[in-house]
Amino acid sequence: MSTETGEDYADAVLTGQTWERRSFERCDFTDADLRDLVTKACTFTDCDFTRADLGDTRHTGTAFRGCTFNRTVFASSRFEGCTLLGSTFTDCRLRGCTIRDTDLSLAGLGRIDLRKMDLSGLRLREANLVEADLRECDLREADLSGARLLRTRLEDTDLRGARLDSDGLRQAQLTGARIDLDQAVRFAAAHGLVVEG
Repeated sequence: MSTETGEDYADAVLTGQTWERRSFERCDFTDADLRDLVTKACTFTDCDFTRADLGDTRHTGTAFRGCTFNRTVFASSRFEGCTLLGSTFTDCRLRGCTIRDTDLSLAGLGRIDLRKMDLSGLRLREANLVEADLRECDLREADLSGARLLRTRLEDTDLRGARLDSDGLRQAQLTGARIDLDQAVRFAAAHGLVVEG
């Protein structure tokens, strides 16, 4: 795998390309036009995608580690078997994306709008979801262990089988959320209730 380090792709037009097994470290994709880009088993480490257009892109087995997404466009993009470990998303619209079997552990997703998205089975361990809007999401079997859920909107969300810590059960807004029996017991315990059989 070839590695490109510190390359400047700012304002570049790279639409419709297919990249396989390429590696980028500390590269600048600010304002780049990446529409319809296809990546397969690529690695992006500490890259900056500020205001880049990633609309209609397809990513399979690609890693975005510690990357910056600020006002980045993701319209109809697709991530499958990817990792976005430790990446930060600011003022981005992810609604309309497809995210499957992807690791978002340690990702910065504070205040992001993910309403009605299918996030089932995703790994969101220790992610920052403070004040994020996840109303009516499908989060079944998702791993939210250690996630920061202060004022996170989880109303009417399907959380069955999801892993949440006691802090999350206390701090998130859960009105109307669908939970399983084990979660109900842990929710009660997190709120100081005593459950007797």
